[in-house]
Amino acid sequence: MFDWDEKPELNITPLVDVMLVLLAILMVISPNIVYEELIRLPKGSAQKELTKIPPVHITISKSGEITVNKEPFKMDTFADNFSLHAQTLNHDATVLISADQTLDYGKVMSVLGAVKKAGFREVSLASNG
Repeated sequence: MFDWDEKPELNITPLVDVMLVLLAILMVISPNIVYEELIRLPKGSAQKELTKIPPVHITISKSGEITVNKEPFKMDTFADNFSLHAQTLNHDATVLISADQTLDYGKVMSVLGAVKKAGFREVSLASNG
């Protein structure tokens, strides 16, 4: 006869042992697996050469004389003259402003404002470190 009160017990210890060994093997081998799929990339429609745009150097001396790429300007008429001169320059170029440290902050900011108003987006103030 069959005893209905008897419950079968499963011994899962060998299954766990085998799975842990497989997991350890997988963890040791997986960093060494390299999967590489060879693909053919399409050709670009336009091959554009990258050209480096020379920066615009603006120097303000202690006496207030301004030079833009070695071309002299006067401080009081700089905004108007520079906006006319900026039409010949590339507006994607970086503008680097170098000023004497003893100059008034307002003078440097007026030059910076004139450069921004002329349409330049990348303007930097040079420093010694």
